[in-house]
Amino acid sequence: MATKLFVGGLSWDTTDETLRAFFAPAGTVVSANVITDKFTGKSRGFGFVEMSTDEEAKKAVTELNNGTLDGRTVVVNEARPQAPREDSMGGGSSFNRDRRPRGNFQRGGGSSRRSY
Repeated sequence: MATKLFVGGLSWDTTDETLRAFFAPAGTVVSANVITDKFTGKSRGFGFVEMSTDEEAKKAVTELNNGTLDGRTVVVNEARPQAPREDSMGGGSSFNRDRRPRGNFQRGGGSSRRSY
């Protein structure tokens, strides 16, 4: 079974191909993906590599962690599963579903208008 590795500290110049070539000495690379920004297309500075076996993945972590790729020191760890998202609204949305006002609003009493 393939083991996924997280690779951090990548140069903006690193491509999927250079990432694959960097990991090739450690074993069979199933996939190598540099994560890019969806708007600019530039690298976000990290990526993921899948090695064909657990042994090859452990070898890659041991040999390549703190190695140099494209002039940068990279960090290689076993990837953790992605955390589940709150909902389709992105979790941090300020959208108010029940339409009630939020915050400390004063009702009645004072008026913001001055009478002259």
